Amino acid sequence: MIDFVFLALSFFAVGGGVAMLINNNPIYCALGLLISVLSVAGLFALLSATFMFMVQIIVYAGAIMTIILFILMFLNIKEEDLPHEPKKNILITMGVILMIPINLLILEGVARLPDSDMSIVEEGFGGIKELGMKLYTEWLLPFELISILLLVALIGAVVLAKKREKRGTSYD
Repeated sequence: MIDFVFLALSFFAVGGGVAMLINNNPIYCALGLLISVLSVAGLFALLSATFMFMVQIIVYAGAIMTIILFILMFLNIKEEDLPHEPKKNILITMGVILMIPINLLILEGVARLPDSDMSIVEEGFGGIKELGMKLYTEWLLPFELISILLLVALIGAVVLAKKREKRGTSYD
């Protein structure tokens, strides 16, 4: 049963990513991202990483997706505002074709791993203490830089919206 749940969650995670690639509407792309994020949360739950599962649901599926959807609705992006991408489907197909050998190589490597009775995850995986120690000792600078990057992106979206408002484009 767990294998079926794993395959279903993996399918939805990949499906959400594909939805982000093929849709032209930014709202549908954001919903594809939401499907992927929720699927990854389910995969964390299968690994018994309860803290990571809850963070994925609360932070990413809740807060970050709310901010992304708010910004998309605030900018009121129309079809004519989007860039024309005539070769989009060709590039996606080429990317898929290029990834097939890499995926086959990974599957071959996993198939050759020796079977063992050991647990897949080590003790304390996904726990609050272990994650906090890693995050605030080894990964402090990247953590802070990402928070600054998200803040700059949010400010940039507001500045772009204000410029558009000054040009006379209404949001009604």
